[in-house]
Amino acid sequence: MMLDGRLAPGRRLPASRLLARDLGVSRNTVAGAFDQLRAEGYLEAKERGGTFVGARMPDALFRVSTSAARRAPRRHSIVPVVPSAPGPGLSARGRRLREAALPGLRARDSAVRPFRSGVPALEAFPRRIWARLMARRWRRGAVPLAYGDAEGDATLRSAIADYVRGARGARCNDDQVLIVSGSQQALDLAARVALDPGDAAWVEDPGYWGVRAALAAAGARVVPVPVDAQGLDVSEGQSREPAARVVCVAPSHQFPLGVTMSVARRLELLAWASQARAWILEDDYDSEYRYASRPLACLQGLDESGCVVYIGTFSKTVFPALRLGYVIAPHAMLDALQAARASADRHSPALEQGVLADFIGEGHYARHVRRMRALYEERRDAFREAVEQRLGGLLILGSMDAGMHTVGWLPDGTDDRRVSEALQAADVDAVPMSRYWMGPARGSGLMLGYAPYPPPVIREAVDRMARVLERLVPKPAQL
Repeated sequence: MMLDGRLAPGRRLPASRLLARDLGVSRNTVAGAFDQLRAEGYLEAKERGGTFVGARMPDALFRVSTSAARRAPRRHSIVPVVPSAPGPGLSARGRRLREAALPGLRARDSAVRPFRSGVPALEAFPRRIWARLMARRWRRGAVPLAYGDAEGDATLRSAIADYVRGARGARCNDDQVLIVSGSQQALDLAARVALDPGDAAWVEDPGYWGVRAALAAAGARVVPVPVDAQGLDVSEGQSREPAARVVCVAPSHQFPLGVTMSVARRLELLAWASQARAWILEDDYDSEYRYASRPLACLQGLDESGCVVYIGTFSKTVFPALRLGYVIAPHAMLDALQAARASADRHSPALEQGVLADFIGEGHYARHVRRMRALYEERRDAFREAVEQRLGGLLILGSMDAGMHTVGWLPDGTDDRRVSEALQAADVDAVPMSRYWMGPARGSGLMLGYAPYPPPVIREAVDRMARVLERLVPKPAQL
């Protein structure tokens, strides 16, 4: 009431005894409140004269929203006052970070509904095994409570090095592995140590929002390079910016198109990077899930000049909330990357690192990935069958040889943003492909994830999609 102005400065308040009787509370309660308000400067006490509202309110930067007070007279909502003079401005980096905060990087509602992409089948995760491993570490006193190393848990780093050497064909020692808080932090740290403001960086077009955000925040001049059926077009990149310092690629399963970079393109990219003395940031976010053949060896395993920075994550193979990923860095970058990691947030949580090391070392991780690969293949087949049966001609599916998502291509000229909005109203999550291009969109389509959804859920959601697309997309006979 004082902030609102209903108790004016200088007004006398009731005696504590009377106020306590009127409110039906202890006098000590009222006296304590008065003491607190006097200490904060809201009230003034005059000897033998009583208690009065202070002449000036101490929080001059705040006032009660009168509209809120009218709506709820007993609950006062305090809102900031707009300052009369401009406050301090953001740095150039702060402005770049703000501008790079695209919708795909902001938190979305927690409900996972078809066909949101990038989410694993969380219901199939072996929670009991994870809980047992975690409890065992607590029982045995194997949980470090002090600060840890910026590089990460040594046992986990060794387990990751063994895994990527065997499963991904990487060439590395344990000391080249750096534990980070997911692939997004890996991209951010690598961009910081590899780029100066104004340096050029190639990115795949269309490509992942998070890559662009990390590069833009580091002050890079982001150069979109088109992706075709063989992956990033290296010759086009050289034509657009031959002196780039960094190139970001996802060669095993390009996001969002899902294509795999051909061996010829990989060798061409490595040769160019060696000659141009450029860094390659290899984002290997879900290569474990390949259905047409064995997972392909990573680009880092072919690198002879030490220019590839390999980035992996456990968000797709374990669970996203774990927030653990890793970088395999060339020795020329390793010290700077470790220093950047230490300055960012010191190190990742020690308990989760230790549990993950046990999960990998005892064989649970490999078994889980195998089960998920079989499960996702089954759901991929159910999704493809449902789309072919209900959406023939209205939606053409892209590559589905690997990963947890695909692109559903719409007929040329279709407004995919309008379709996406209509699907959202029908409780179907499908991001328009036009959001992923930096340059002009080279096709109209929808990003569609299938991994977290059982076949009955997939079929029911495809039915809802069909009703929307039949209304908004030209019929097959008109194509």
